[in-house]
Amino acid sequence: MRGPGARRVALGGAAGGLPGASQARRLKGPDELEIVAFERGHFTSYSACGIPYWVGGDVTDRDELIARTPEEHRARDIDLRLRTEVTELDPDGQRVRARDLESGEESWTSYDKLVIATGARPIRPDMPGADAAGVHGVQTLDDGQALLDTLEGTRGRRAVVVGAGYIGVEMAEALIKRGYEVTVVNRGSEPMSTLDPDMGCLVHDAMEGLGITMVNDAEVTKILTGEDGRVRAVVTQDREFPADVVVLGIGVRPETALAKAAGLPLGPHGGLLTDRSMRVRGHEDIWSGGDCVEVLDLVSGQERHIPLGTHANKHGQVIGTNVGGGYATFPGVVGTAVSKVCDLEIARTGLREKDARRAGLRFEAVTIESTSRAGYYPNASPMTVKMLAELRTGRLLGVQIVGREGAGKRVDIAAVALTAGMTVERMTALDLGYAPPFSPVWDPVLVAARKAAAKVRGSS
Repeated sequence: MRGPGARRVALGGAAGGLPGASQARRLKGPDELEIVAFERGHFTSYSACGIPYWVGGDVTDRDELIARTPEEHRARDIDLRLRTEVTELDPDGQRVRARDLESGEESWTSYDKLVIATGARPIRPDMPGADAAGVHGVQTLDDGQALLDTLEGTRGRRAVVVGAGYIGVEMAEALIKRGYEVTVVNRGSEPMSTLDPDMGCLVHDAMEGLGITMVNDAEVTKILTGEDGRVRAVVTQDREFPADVVVLGIGVRPETALAKAAGLPLGPHGGLLTDRSMRVRGHEDIWSGGDCVEVLDLVSGQERHIPLGTHANKHGQVIGTNVGGGYATFPGVVGTAVSKVCDLEIARTGLREKDARRAGLRFEAVTIESTSRAGYYPNASPMTVKMLAELRTGRLLGVQIVGREGAGKRVDIAAVALTAGMTVERMTALDLGYAPPFSPVWDPVLVAARKAAAKVRGSS
């Protein structure tokens, strides 16, 4: 029997769903708000970003990636149903149909408030062999476990990674650490398409230094299998690469098929559209967050799909607060991300050159070389910083950083400046911390800001 309180139903047990459920529970007790959560996998509240480091052996125990177990959620009076997949949404009837993946039984569950946190799914190319045994996408802990099972059960030591975005690059390094011969096939001109090509080439050099074979400007056309049905090679337009395991790192798409079938509003990238409270537009009783939504880019003013755990957790907190009777908003993002290849740190925030052009912005771009510490201090390492500034106004548009220890997190300076709408001229006066072990007297980001400011003045 339904109690006197409202029922909140959440679809998805990762960053966008259950943190919000926990936040709602902090605000409303079980008598006021019944919480039901469906998760088709075996795990909840885990760090998907940590999967490459688990595969590579930096994280030795899978459970270290789990922030809160199913038992812990249930102890907070959350009715969590694992291995249960929602197959249909009925917004008019305020109910969802779900199937138990173990028994096959289906049933309807009604709701007063619905939270859609279905995440994203790895892109699988539409080509022969894409679903063969030994071909893996890596998005969930279940995916990571399946890949590890393949690696441990495969005699051969040849791996091909298709795609050179964050996941592709990180998985290539993980496979090298596991003793595999790794080839990365990338259709772009350089790895890390989130960077401009002139910065991506620095990543290319680091990957080859690690022993990874980079194949750029190559489109995979099919995946060959052996008589046993397992993958044996990856084929491009003009070459064939032997493979005992294939990892797909060509990106993800919002998991919004159910939402689309239910007539919910989707954006240009296929993600759900919400307002600042994360409520699905046009639906008072439905919220959505995480990798299945599109968010406002504060720099370009356009909607973007940026699947990152940092955003998903914030979405969850906003949704949980609003569902629990409070008020919170998510204003948008500037597109900050950081990664690494071995000891090379890679970071970006804001717009790339092609993003700025697409948004109709005129800009100047500058690139500077500096060091992570004062040049005379031991172990100072090189760093490259690229900065974009809008013509006439001097507004900061984007920053990319590639360097060794101490480079990556410097992007946070630029992320704050972008969020505040600062000009590069104003950035030059930022009162940043300085001591020779941490920075030159002029931090590399400020050196880039000075050069950008001068170039903007010279163009006026």
